[in-house]
Amino acid sequence: MIEFGAAVKREFLLERGVAFLNHGSFGAAPRVVLEAAEQWRRHMEANPDLFLREILPGKLRAAAGELARFIQARRDDVVFVDNATAGVNAVLRALEFRAHDEILATTHTYGAVRQAIRYVCDRTGAKLIEAQITLPITDGRMLFSAVADRLSERTRLAVLDHVSSPTGLIFPVAELTALARARGAQVLIDGAHGPGQLELDVPALGADWYVGNCHKWLFAPRSCAFLWCRDEAKRELHPLAISHHYGEGFTAEFDWTGTRDFSAWLAIVDALRFLDGLGAARVRAYNHALVVAAASRIAEFWQTPLDAPAAMHGSMIALRLPPRLQAFGPPTLDTARRLQSAILAKHRVVVAIMAVGDALWARISGQIYNTGEDYERLLSI
Repeated sequence: MIEFGAAVKREFLLERGVAFLNHGSFGAAPRVVLEAAEQWRRHMEANPDLFLREILPGKLRAAAGELARFIQARRDDVVFVDNATAGVNAVLRALEFRAHDEILATTHTYGAVRQAIRYVCDRTGAKLIEAQITLPITDGRMLFSAVADRLSERTRLAVLDHVSSPTGLIFPVAELTALARARGAQVLIDGAHGPGQLELDVPALGADWYVGNCHKWLFAPRSCAFLWCRDEAKRELHPLAISHHYGEGFTAEFDWTGTRDFSAWLAIVDALRFLDGLGAARVRAYNHALVVAAASRIAEFWQTPLDAPAAMHGSMIALRLPPRLQAFGPPTLDTARRLQSAILAKHRVVVAIMAVGDALWARISGQIYNTGEDYERLLSI
């Protein structure tokens, strides 16, 4: 069995001398998965016509089936998309909103998702309602109440984070979904960070749609994500690019939206095999223990709070930056990006800096190639 830490880091192409504490943003695929994707590209290039017309359809559905088993879903309820944002857009663009309809999100909703909601609202007259999430959080009831209190008779759609991008907070999505649907709203769960970081039974969550990235915590190449849809919601859903199979059903429409490189989608089989070889539960346990221990030590050194108790996180956690780093600039996206770049250039540490509320926060990730020594570098920034 492969040991985690320095030993397994050799399985990745990560740059030497850099502490990668930000797996959550863009992921990192292991060599074996990248090689599998390259083999698929070579297979396609050997005879593109044969591959795309006759081989691809069956292989793509088989890959979707492997992914569906991993999230405990049916094969024909799962389709591939490029990323979670694309899946969110497909859902938002398929629904018909009217003036006075409300779309509920939170102040921790991913920026690209918020913009997609704004776009739909601008075109339809619907209104974006944001539940305020103020850090630090003391328990899950605070998250539940913050969202539940903003549900109204006008809420048409609730867009819920499974794992918050700015912080790594795990939201009580099953309970919130049950409440929203009981009040007549449909539910889209943004699970960009869910697959691989959490043990998933997607249908059991009760949502209408679930989108998840595979390039983050499932070790797939980038441009590999999925959209799950319950049967009752399939009829109104179509891909962003309408193509040859319009009107032929959920899987037919999404499986082929035009010529593209399908290698990342097909390589999900190898990514899942890689994760299975490591032990998915073992990976989750290592990542959680590592990131929680590191965050606790750094927060104590900085004398700043964590965003929430450790039990409310998987493989990511956020801690407030100390006053000397808050002084870098106002808590804006631009300040966060400039500080993140400065830390990389000076300290060779990749860490996500987030502007949340009235402060800057560091969101650190734990992945199998990390060790406690990686996080020690943050003590000197």
